[in-house]
Amino acid sequence: MSSSFPIGLIFRQLFERNSSTYTYMLADDESKEAVLIDPVLETVDRDIQVIKELGLTLIYGVNTHVHADHVTGTGELKKKVSSCRSVISRHSGASADLLTVEGDCIKFGKFALKVLSTPGHTDGCQTYVLDDNGKPVVAFTGDALLIRGCGRTDFQQGDAALLYDGVHSKILSLPPTTLLYPGHDYTGRTVTTVDEELKYNRRLTKSKEEFIDIMKNLNLDPPKQIDRSVPANLKCGVFDVPEVQK
Repeated sequence: MSSSFPIGLIFRQLFERNSSTYTYMLADDESKEAVLIDPVLETVDRDIQVIKELGLTLIYGVNTHVHADHVTGTGELKKKVSSCRSVISRHSGASADLLTVEGDCIKFGKFALKVLSTPGHTDGCQTYVLDDNGKPVVAFTGDALLIRGCGRTDFQQGDAALLYDGVHSKILSLPPTTLLYPGHDYTGRTVTTVDEELKYNRRLTKSKEEFIDIMKNLNLDPPKQIDRSVPANLKCGVFDVPEVQK
């Protein structure tokens, strides 16, 4: 992989094992402003500890979409970190402090994440791209593109054709060496590249018609936490009735 992170960027890839979710922390080493991408409720305290240890100020908790497999940590982060604001797509139907659309930039220090709209897994799926001197070098793809796979399309406004078009036109059209960091991985892989996925992705290397057929016939069980997660995530990770702590 020849791509790398821009000089002055602090980066951590964090993991929540129950939902196999990756949370990404990015920060500017000068201003100390930080963002968290896809924080998880159960690991909020861990993430805050990392931020404190590195002497950073969390300014944004960002969601790639309305998750069905875990509750976002943005609501809890806002309770515990006064500087934190929540971010999600305007097309998601969810509430947040900042509702973004394609072309927006989420700025932290001298860096910015550019917003790309990549729906199909859900209506509000977004990919966040980090540039270095005007060239895309890293993209955080959420569930739109996973390593050698993609998010499912059988619920929550899923649309296989839309997902195929968006991933190919917005993500796999980035420079071949662009590093791609997914929302999940279930086999221990951490990162891929545009070039790798164009060669080896088991679904997205197929024709559009073949891809749609594959997605129609996955026959997967519903996510275990869907009934708990989606209503809370539409309200920035806040439950209508507080959960009883066990």
